[in-house]
Amino acid sequence: MAGKKLFARKRTVVAFVGGAAAIVLLMSACGGSSSAMPMPAGGGSASASAAAVRTDQVKIANFAFAPAAITVVAGTTVTWTNGDSVQHDVFAPTAGLQSPVLSQNDSYAHTFSTPGTYHYICSIHPFMHGTVVVTAT
Repeated sequence: MAGKKLFARKRTVVAFVGGAAAIVLLMSACGGSSSAMPMPAGGGSASASAAAVRTDQVKIANFAFAPAAITVVAGTTVTWTNGDSVQHDVFAPTAGLQSPVLSQNDSYAHTFSTPGTYHYICSIHPFMHGTVVVTAT
């Protein structure tokens, strides 16, 4: 008899956990701010050895910043454009980067005045990383 009660409790716990997981996945698919969104194939961040590209345009697509690493001259305005159907942002408060939430086709621009290396993320999907290298000339 005790074995049947224990089995019934285990089954109830499994059903509860499974239901909770379904709710989290549903919320993240609807644009909720849960970080439980699965990482897309191919990752979402740049390889540490990836060379920075000279451009002032960054596309947000497939849960990644592309190119993930860029190089600009001080005084350059960099523009990020969200090409995904889900919302993203550009976030690095120590660098002064704090975009609003960007819906599909929205853009955010920031002018980099001081040379340095600036790492940023999407705070909604923290596995998304990017870098802006600002040179003096």
